[in-house]
Amino acid sequence: MELKYLKTFQTIMEEGSFSKAAKKLNYTQSTITFQIGQLEQELSTNLFEKIGRRMLPTKAGEQLYPYVKDVLLSVERMCCFENDLAEFKGNLKLGVGETLLCYHMPSFLKTFHQQAPNTKLFLQSMNCYDIRDELLKGTLDLGIFYEDVGGVGDHIATLPIGKYSLTLVASPETKQLFSDFITPNQKIPVPFIINEQKCIFRQIFERYLSQKSIMLDYTIELWSIHTIKSLVKSNVGISFLPTFTVQKELNNGELVEIETDISDLQISAVCGYNKNKWISPAMDYFIKMIKKHFSF
Repeated sequence: MELKYLKTFQTIMEEGSFSKAAKKLNYTQSTITFQIGQLEQELSTNLFEKIGRRMLPTKAGEQLYPYVKDVLLSVERMCCFENDLAEFKGNLKLGVGETLLCYHMPSFLKTFHQQAPNTKLFLQSMNCYDIRDELLKGTLDLGIFYEDVGGVGDHIATLPIGKYSLTLVASPETKQLFSDFITPNQKIPVPFIINEQKCIFRQIFERYLSQKSIMLDYTIELWSIHTIKSLVKSNVGISFLPTFTVQKELNNGELVEIETDISDLQISAVCGYNKNKWISPAMDYFIKMIKKHFSF
């Protein structure tokens, strides 16, 4: 039985469709279909069935899934215990919130790569809610994210990385026009430039606006923190961001702070992992480096 067939089966179950699995594994759709066909032939049972337009797991497929996870996990463990454990061989799947990835993790990741060069680091910039959910599903080994996501559950262990303030920022010109974000019951005709709807600091600021009954003009939704800052500096609108992401611009006067009633609010960043997931040598070393690097 080919291990790659088992890996394909596991990926389909985790991604929820053949097409998503093909994209993640960089296979064609026909390759995915062929491999599952071979696996079904070896097991003499159907693992998926077509319902409407979707291919869904059969009862046999659902029952097989935990066994396949165990097999592939055992293979991963064996790969890590080759000759010299100090080499930290294996893969490490890491999800990181964008602002943390851009501003806090580069030097750490460089050091980790230098000290564990044989570890293949699969790194994704992700939304914090998605990181939590992927940790719970076991598809990520580690997550670096803001823990203000409505709880992480009993299965995720977290290590504190830091507490960070948030700042409402604008260009000096924009602040001259719209400086009052404290007086309630007003309409301020300026756009709000921010990440997508599940962005932690966007949610915090939108709750504040709602509590104050303050209405803004409209929202410009972007994925790049650097693009957001560029538009704010160009007088397009305002944004609400972790202070460390705009500290340089605040210092040189390209951006200025607008006071709010939540100016003293802080959010907490953590490194999280699933307690039920096997901790490989590389994962263990990463956690130890996190503890040392962030000094707690």
